[in-house]
Amino acid sequence: MLQGVLKKFLLILLVVVTYQHWGKIERLFNPSAMVSEETREHARVVLYATDWCGYCKATRRFLDQKGIPFREFDIEKDAAARQAYTALGGAGIPILDVNGTLIRTYDPDAIMAALKP
Repeated sequence: MLQGVLKKFLLILLVVVTYQHWGKIERLFNPSAMVSEETREHARVVLYATDWCGYCKATRRFLDQKGIPFREFDIEKDAAARQAYTALGGAGIPILDVNGTLIRTYDPDAIMAALKP
């Protein structure tokens, strides 16, 4: 019986970890979905987010899928990040600073537009 419980636990753990890292896994199997090397080199992306936010998770997943490097700040765990978020007029999450363009929601088209040189 203990062995059956352990197998179920490991299966659930595998599903959770796979879900959390799906963008990176997908990039391995679909490298054409990534942005150009030039775009990655010039990308300055900062994400203000929380752990529990669904749109924040979608944003992380999108950035990972496209191979776009980003810095992330959790506005609930980091007082300096919360202060920067507030200074940006933070009223919702996520907020992204993409090459100086503020994006105040999960918007893949806006992210890609802001990344264009």
